Amino acid sequence: MTDNVISAISTPIGAGGVAIIRMSGDGCLEIAEKMFEPAGGVSVKNFEPNRMYVGNIVCEKFTDFGMCVYFKAPKSFTGEDVVEFHCHGGVQIARGVFKTTLNFGARAAIGGEFTKRAFVNGKLTLSSAEGMIDMINAESLAELRAGGLLYREKLTEKVVKVQNELKEILAQIAADTDYPEEGVQETELKGLGEDLKKISEEIGGIISGYKTGRLIKNGVSVAICGAPNVGKSSLLNALLGYDKAIVSPVAGTTRDAVEGSIEIDGVRYNLTDTAGIRENAGEIESIGIDRAKAALSSADLVVCVSDEGDFSAAAEVAEKPVIKVFSKTDKYKAEGGFDVAISSVSGEGLDELKKNIAQKATGGRALDGEFLIEERHYLALTRAKDALSSAIAATGEFPLDLISLDIKACWEALGEVTGETANEQIIDTVFSKFCVGK
Repeated sequence: MTDNVISAISTPIGAGGVAIIRMSGDGCLEIAEKMFEPAGGVSVKNFEPNRMYVGNIVCEKFTDFGMCVYFKAPKSFTGEDVVEFHCHGGVQIARGVFKTTLNFGARAAIGGEFTKRAFVNGKLTLSSAEGMIDMINAESLAELRAGGLLYREKLTEKVVKVQNELKEILAQIAADTDYPEEGVQETELKGLGEDLKKISEEIGGIISGYKTGRLIKNGVSVAICGAPNVGKSSLLNALLGYDKAIVSPVAGTTRDAVEGSIEIDGVRYNLTDTAGIRENAGEIESIGIDRAKAALSSADLVVCVSDEGDFSAAAEVAEKPVIKVFSKTDKYKAEGGFDVAISSVSGEGLDELKKNIAQKATGGRALDGEFLIEERHYLALTRAKDALSSAIAATGEFPLDLISLDIKACWEALGEVTGETANEQIIDTVFSKFCVGK
């Protein structure tokens, strides 16, 4: 039977050295027998798992010389029998091989279906799958590292440890409820409140990494502000390494936010050059100034630029981390209270500015550790901590069987992270982020 076999092109469509067409499910080897002619007289049904074989991939209207590999269940990515064809790269070749698999009984896979099967078959947890998609979509080295740690089950290990501690407490409560004569409440449960507080601190420790994790995943938003014509656009261009913003000696040239991204020490920084803030601006320029203030309000970090030592524009964002930059040192002597002096023309001070940006944004923390990067995990862990807080507050005030309800709610919220208690909607949402073929 091949009705359970899914098939997809797992490499990008287009000219390339190799294209891969992947099948998964009971019966994929039978499909391979019908369309692959191994060199040397080897029969497909006698293929040794995990070994690449060369031969002809026979399609409906052409034959390509390529390779075929068989992964035997359960030692495969999906936990099922898997067959891959490695053909020459090209649009028509890959589509032709894929279409032939469908002609012989496979069906087209939907986005993320291979990885979802891996999850269903216990080959990886839900959080590990999310780490995989974070790695695939990573736009910075820090995001790639964080996704890799998530993929390697680092978060799952922490969550499962906490779940096991809660499970032990629930078992003790159940024993006390079922066998009160054993005196469990008086002995093992004497320090219930303290045990729950320690577990709450463990959960809080995981949650505390979310602010940094969010910066890693989304990038650090940096707004460049200052009065008109102080060198904001020149600074943006200098940091990017190419001309993105229009530079002109005419004040008010920048009337809309101009954006670009750079990477510093593996972290992505999303830069926004804003309109110069000044009084008595015209109608159109005023709209740009309003947008500049909005960009400042939403930024994680502000770079305030001046060529005269006047950093009053920083007053717009008194609550934000601010770096005061004296610009145009190729023309003027740096004076006033500033953090970095730079010249966008000569490049003087740019490296120091980048160091300042990284220092301010990260607080000096190394971003190569384990951080909570998914909002879904943050929300689940927050619900878990809230449920545990209710249990702690109820300790000594309510019967143990009622307290256990909050503890169980905490355990179930933690299970949403790994997928153990996640509902179908959560699971479908996670795997919908994957492309077809993954």
